[in-house]
Amino acid sequence: PSSTLGKISIVIYLPTLQRLSTMTFKLNPTETALVLIEYQNEFTTEGGKLYEAVKPCMESNNMLENSITLMAEMRSKGCTVFHVPIAFVKGHNEIGARAGILAGIAEGKSFESDSWNSKYHPSMEPAAGDINVQGKLGLCGFHSTNLDFLLRQKGIKNVVIGGFLTNCCVESTMRAAYERGFQVYTLKDCTAATSVEAHEAAFEHNFGMFSTPTNSAEVTAALA
Repeated sequence: PSSTLGKISIVIYLPTLQRLSTMTFKLNPTETALVLIEYQNEFTTEGGKLYEAVKPCMESNNMLENSITLMAEMRSKGCTVFHVPIAFVKGHNEIGARAGILAGIAEGKSFESDSWNSKYHPSMEPAAGDINVQGKLGLCGFHSTNLDFLLRQKGIKNVVIGGFLTNCCVESTMRAAYERGFQVYTLKDCTAATSVEAHEAAFEHNFGMFSTPTNSAEVTAALA
């Protein structure tokens, strides 16, 4: 019986994902936020400790250039841009994990506060009117930060997400936003992972359950 129910669920679920992937939508700029996760030199710029790991995926979808263009477009339309960086004091004492990605960050001394590595890419720095979210020390953009409070203070209903890593911090933030009742839109051409395969798999198998997978061109059109 359980296998039969699983098959029924899949039959019902797949057309829903296909419909979401092709649907059109409209976004009210005053109710829409662009949430940009970790556009910091550690990822975005040659010399960053994680740059070489994400470079192939960034180049495959023109991720950084698309993000720069969309950020400017959404600002011009009156959307609010939220920047969500991650940073740790020297020594990474905030991290208690002994395994996994956070342990790797501590071991590699990545994203140290006040270092070049933790600064924003020069083309992705906050502008006047943008909001810099404080306190990200883990994977989810909400868990240890003031992001939820700030979004609600601004009357945001629609959250458009770009950044790093597709299948880690972007996915964690997407799921949390969905469960908090926001309408979530994930940008396939403004996100990147440590492999193209991981990026594609996240969008193919996971993102349709918690967001509307889309791209920068569709979001721009939705704001027109």
